[in-house]
Amino acid sequence: MTYGKGHTYDFDTVVDRRGTGCVQWDGAAARFGAEGLLPFTISDMDFPSPPQVLDALRERVAHGVFGYTDWRLGDFREAVREWHAKRYGTAVDPERIVYAPSVLSQLSQLLRMWTEPGDGVVVHTPTYDGFHRAVTGLGRRLRGVPVGDREALERELSRPDAKVLVLCSPHNPTGRVWTEGELAETAGLARAHGVAVVSDEIHADLVHDGHRHLPWTRFADGGRWALITSASKAFNFPALTGSYGIIGDPEERAAFVRRLETGEGLASPAVLALTAHIAAYREGAPWLDALRGYVAGNLALLADRLDAAFPGLGWTPPQAGYLAWVDLRPLGVADEVLQRELVERERVAVLPGTVYGAEGFVRVNLGCPRAKAEAGAQALVRALRRRA
Repeated sequence: MTYGKGHTYDFDTVVDRRGTGCVQWDGAAARFGAEGLLPFTISDMDFPSPPQVLDALRERVAHGVFGYTDWRLGDFREAVREWHAKRYGTAVDPERIVYAPSVLSQLSQLLRMWTEPGDGVVVHTPTYDGFHRAVTGLGRRLRGVPVGDREALERELSRPDAKVLVLCSPHNPTGRVWTEGELAETAGLARAHGVAVVSDEIHADLVHDGHRHLPWTRFADGGRWALITSASKAFNFPALTGSYGIIGDPEERAAFVRRLETGEGLASPAVLALTAHIAAYREGAPWLDALRGYVAGNLALLADRLDAAFPGLGWTPPQAGYLAWVDLRPLGVADEVLQRELVERERVAVLPGTVYGAEGFVRVNLGCPRAKAEAGAQALVRALRRRA
């Protein structure tokens, strides 16, 4: 299939992921209590990584030597700098970049640095379940603020024990892209109340046409802040691990690196993660743009099927990502009833909104070939028709 500028990529061919130890396919039976389910769950995609990334990995593997590696050597930081300059028009000082195995490991380390047990950590609701585990697992208090509720945000940030705002930008699970005004206001509130900001931007490269992602680096002005992200989400190589952060204060940055390299024993990164990041950022943009168009087609397909079956639902695709966050409350279908219908009768697995603290919603992963997206959309409509 060809997508602009003569670049041809195949997103329609189905790749059998069963038996590879993947969470989405091989873990579905344990999670949902049934074998043979068609899964639309955890947020990775069913597509192979870009051919440019695969070629770079093959070349690195062919070299055959995988000794200890330093992320500060070679092209990794420069590739990150180039990507942010070209993709977002944002200047990134390579000296501000740090490396870690994952975005969540960065978040956990920053929470250890900037908070104490019992401190408040503010998040937007509904909330990515990884944030919930990281915050509560460290003995911090999770303080939820509904997406778009400015008054609630200020109220929570003004609490004396509020120490960190974890900003998901774009937001997961809703796919919301924050506007420039919203981000500027958030930055102002955080500064006024002395609250550090950790901006998780792992979904940034998946923003759809008509919307624009603005990195937190544009709004940070003193104080404690960090932008944490990875190429693994957009280019689909999370199992290789690897992420990076941009930390503003030099002392905070040095402390972060010191903690990882000494306290965590993570001085040497996975070399293939570095290889994949460099190739993705330097050569993968055409593939990414084609992917975004294909995923937008899957989301539009779901919107069409839902609109035809339930015109009053009014569901519209997200502004970013391949995760459809569908508000089913107007249909009055209980979460547990819908889950039984999907699993037992449709043999389909989707995540209920309760995973993210929101009843009456489902999150459907449409990072998949069109045929699978069609099957999932039809299964959801059939299940809802029987129960709505």
